Amino acid sequence: MPRPALRTDTHPAAEHVLVEGYRRMSSADKAKRLVELTHGAQEMALSRLRAQYPDDTARQRQLRLAALWIDDDTMRRAFGWDPEVEGR
Repeated sequence: MPRPALRTDTHPAAEHVLVEGYRRMSSADKAKRLVELTHGAQEMALSRLRAQYPDDTARQRQLRLAALWIDDDTMRRAFGWDPEVEGR
């Protein structure tokens, strides 16, 4: 029985090539790729934050970025930053 498609916007042949490539990757290579993708997502988020809050200090920007990944209660308790009030 064929495996269901992972992506609806990708041709099945292209998806097959992608999946086979992932299968051939070592665990270390997969971890490295994950770190690269995470950094890319953070850079895109920082770009949006810089545009939305151009006068932020570096600390404010880092707190806003953290608030995208960390739940509100932890942000308030650990950093004294309320994303609902300060924004994210």
